Amino acid sequence: MKRLLILLCFGIICSIAGYAPDNNTLTITNAPIISPFKPLWEASRMVESSGDNNALNQLELAFGVVQIRMIRIRDYNQRTGKSYTLKDCYNEQISKEVWFYYASKFHPSDYESVAKSWNGRGKSNRVYWDKIKKQLEMQ
Repeated sequence: MKRLLILLCFGIICSIAGYAPDNNTLTITNAPIISPFKPLWEASRMVESSGDNNALNQLELAFGVVQIRMIRIRDYNQRTGKSYTLKDCYNEQISKEVWFYYASKFHPSDYESVAKSWNGRGKSNRVYWDKIKKQLEMQ
């Protein structure tokens, strides 16, 4: 009888101890997409082409909304295994993919370095950065 009582108590204790409370966890089903470079992307596309996907700078042979040149598309293809052509840069999604690839090499708060790197080298970088800043202020 004593054994039975001990086993019964043990069973009750184990069943109480094994009870798990309701799952009171927070689940985020529609998390917002964080895109720290989006304002800079918008500024770049306005400075480069006034937002024109079909823009072509014949002097520099720069294509699309952010004016991608052959040297950039070759480098991008080599680094990523893609095989885009300059004419593919008329597609804004492809231009955006290429632009964001290079932007992601920098800290998200370093807009100046991203913009200057995209523009290239030389004295024009200061002027280019000033144009980008102006566009950022207008957003």
